[in-house]
Amino acid sequence: MAGAFVGNGGDPRMSVDAAAMDTYAGFISPQQRLLHDPNVTFEEYRYYAEKTRAEERAAKETEVGTTGFMQILFPPKSSPKPVFNSQGAVGEFDEKGTARRQSSVNANLADMSTRQVISMEEWTNASRAFRTATWAACFYLITTDILGPFGVGFSIGTLGWGPGIALFTVFGLMAGYSGYLLWRIFLGLDSYEFPMKNYGDLAFRLYGTVPRYIVNILQSIQLICGVGLIVISNGQAISQVSKFKLCYAICCLLWCIVGFGVGQVRTLAKYGWLANAAIWMNLMIMFISMGVIAHSPPNFAISTLGSAGGATLPADITPDANGNYPPVKHYSGLPNPSSLIGSINGLMQGVYAYGGAQLFIEFMAEMKRPHDFIKAMWGAQFFIYTCYMVYGCFVYYYQGQYSYQIAYQGVSPYGWQTAGNMIAVISGIIAAGLYGNIGIKVLYNNILMDLFKFPPLTTHKGKVLWAVIVPIYWTIAFIIAASIPDFFGLVSIVAAFCIIQFCYSFPPALALGYFIKKHAMRADEGFDPTTGRIVRHDNGIKRWARGFTAGPLWMNIFNVIYLGGALTTFILGAYAAIDGIVEAFAANPQLNAFSCNSPLNLNS
Repeated sequence: MAGAFVGNGGDPRMSVDAAAMDTYAGFISPQQRLLHDPNVTFEEYRYYAEKTRAEERAAKETEVGTTGFMQILFPPKSSPKPVFNSQGAVGEFDEKGTARRQSSVNANLADMSTRQVISMEEWTNASRAFRTATWAACFYLITTDILGPFGVGFSIGTLGWGPGIALFTVFGLMAGYSGYLLWRIFLGLDSYEFPMKNYGDLAFRLYGTVPRYIVNILQSIQLICGVGLIVISNGQAISQVSKFKLCYAICCLLWCIVGFGVGQVRTLAKYGWLANAAIWMNLMIMFISMGVIAHSPPNFAISTLGSAGGATLPADITPDANGNYPPVKHYSGLPNPSSLIGSINGLMQGVYAYGGAQLFIEFMAEMKRPHDFIKAMWGAQFFIYTCYMVYGCFVYYYQGQYSYQIAYQGVSPYGWQTAGNMIAVISGIIAAGLYGNIGIKVLYNNILMDLFKFPPLTTHKGKVLWAVIVPIYWTIAFIIAASIPDFFGLVSIVAAFCIIQFCYSFPPALALGYFIKKHAMRADEGFDPTTGRIVRHDNGIKRWARGFTAGPLWMNIFNVIYLGGALTTFILGAYAAIDGIVEAFAANPQLNAFSCNSPLNLNS
């Protein structure tokens, strides 16, 4: 049936054309609805999603050229052509179409009075114009977002060989499975008529307004903390490079100011080449630090500040009366089974290492063909897992209990510390720019546009507002992160309360709602586009039970078990993170990024 959408521009059951649909009695056109209209039903979202997917498939068949190896290594900033609609190409190939597209793109679509006077075609063309990113660019965006191998050796050190490798493998597989679930749901609910913008839209279309608010709040917290974390880690790197002669607060503030400029990049398509560069920088740091670690002792002096031994068995890193540090040790199981706090915090580092699903919806929302997202996602996940296992095991093998939470800062030669730090701050600021980009869009689309009727970011006024909001956002991120005296503890807090939810708890919960609603629909039920009427024969528990058993039953059962395991991990992680942060405040409440004393300076 979906294939019939292409050819006459609509469902074959329709008795009126697209122009008549706007004024047909009883039908409310998508562009005339609220941005987040609770009256739009699941069936209506599904109808327009199938129509959009069919159009994308038809456009792919008519395109000339393929993605070559060099295009994958060095992706273009955007797709070369727009997606075709049922009447022809959008914009570039039709002067009249170009004029229509430009008028709709530059209009303030957040204003209901503006949307009342534009046609359905202008509305959908505005959505098409926003989708330009390729799957190759998306691969680099995902990898830049997730790849963070420098804490893997530390995490394995807090867990031991067996649990560490097993848990990183499980987390990697489940993160990929979560991405698959989000992809399935996105394809089933996103359309040109009702475009998805962020993770909260997923919750809204399946569970309503309150879940959308909860998801948007948590995502905003995670993204702003992610920006702050990178600002602080970059500040620590510059502080170490300067041998603590430069005020620590200035070191951190410097990167906040750099973010003012990096954050001016608005579209994810333009981030593709930056993300590409960031990945090569991270690989360079990995290779450099591996060579140094294999030919030099660990950085014993800072092991008390954030090493695996310091988190689990402090006696393993305590020097004797003559100042000699214990030899490197390895554990096949948990280093200290009697105290799980350190191991759980190490586990949270593993969770944080795969934290990226919170941005998957935003990536798909700007893709020309979101169906290709699955290639980018699985390719990125396998690449990331390989990096984690090779690098993490290498670091733990050579440094054991001295494995530091930021591996390139745990090398002893100062020159190589400096090399790693300087490369890392550049790749880090690119990742922070990506988080800030999405974070600002979440706030802009869900608060400023929805509540205060701000213009879209594609308009001139929207671009000016973006330029103003970026420095405010980065300043707030810096203040939040700078107030926490324990960087390691802040990572655990963010991982427990946010990353676990977006990567492991929310996807199975959303998938349950999606598959149950989808498979509860009978053959004679659905959305009638000519009248806007929804045909649904029953509601309530009976319908949900039918949807649960009529669909992929094994997947629904697995998702229930998966959700339970994720929530259990959240509880354990939250307890350990809160306990660790309380101890950090009690030990040194004055140690924060508002001081000139660096947390890495043992003599301060």
